[in-house]
Amino acid sequence: MIDEPREIQAERRVRTVLVHGRWTGYRMLLMARLKEMFREPEVIFWIFLFPILLALGLGIAFRNKPAEAVRIVIVQQPGSERIAELLGHSPDLQTLRVAVQPPAQADLNFRLGKFDVELVPRGAGVEYVYDPARPESVLARSLADSALQAGAGSKPAVSTISRVNSEPGSRYIDFLIPGLLGMNLMGSGMWGIGFAIVEMRQRKLLKRYVATPMGRGDFLLALATSRLILMIAELGLVLGFGVVAFHMRVMGSWWAIVLVSCLGALSFAALGLLTASRAQKIETVSGIMNVVMMPMWIFSGIFFSYERFPAAVIPLIKLLPLTALNDMLRAIILEGSSLSSQGAPLAVICVWGGISFFCAVRFFRWT
Repeated sequence: MIDEPREIQAERRVRTVLVHGRWTGYRMLLMARLKEMFREPEVIFWIFLFPILLALGLGIAFRNKPAEAVRIVIVQQPGSERIAELLGHSPDLQTLRVAVQPPAQADLNFRLGKFDVELVPRGAGVEYVYDPARPESVLARSLADSALQAGAGSKPAVSTISRVNSEPGSRYIDFLIPGLLGMNLMGSGMWGIGFAIVEMRQRKLLKRYVATPMGRGDFLLALATSRLILMIAELGLVLGFGVVAFHMRVMGSWWAIVLVSCLGALSFAALGLLTASRAQKIETVSGIMNVVMMPMWIFSGIFFSYERFPAAVIPLIKLLPLTALNDMLRAIILEGSSLSSQGAPLAVICVWGGISFFCAVRFFRWT
């Protein structure tokens, strides 16, 4: 069948369309693709269970919890009792854990990390020994100094008031969930399309599909549709878990979230199609995909804000498709922004998807 002239193949396609209908090949391939994916346990795990387990673990690790006590050790020598007494009069006494130890023992325990800061009496003053590479040590030094100044009776020049904000929308888990959703759409779109195509090419299935009455456009459309079906399930599962488990608030329109997720899924599916357009082996496409996705894993703000990077590279980071997708998801979910206000990231997503699909169709190898 594969070696038949194109005229005979075209005639067979026309007869099939007349007898069975235009979308028969598309429907059958779509059902076959969905069954193949759900018969593979690793697909279920990586698409549905992995983001839930990741959100659960990070959500518990960064949950709201009481402030940890600042561990202060005072070197036992003349003046240590006075320093301990001043710290005992601090209004932050509940967050301070103070111990007085001999010099050698205090030095050793500080080096081992059992204490955050070491206080050495120096006449009427005090010397702070801390490690600038340890954030908790820097914080302990500042709190110890504030406690000593307050205990000595010095008054602040400016009156201050502290307020703790731990409401939904301002927590780390609220920042994390949209990032995990974007990461999952990228991974499942690229791996799901790329691996499937290369596997079919290795098994010589693509050559057989070309010889059937089904059009080539139906083949690509069926793969893209299968990704959209899984995308709906991913979206509902990840966001639903955030709402139920962590009382996350979805401030924007669900329709806008669905539309943005669809655009993201299609864009990454097109990117996956491009990476697999000419690859002959699973190892080859795996290496190409890792090269493509690694910069986005690092720079696109999945687990922390990309604003931490130097200002010179931030414009380049915003041109990455995952950055645009995460920015839109966070703006709609956390801020309640409308879809019309997301013109720049929408353009980035559409350009990446359109160029990737055009190049993939142009260079795609069926044999």
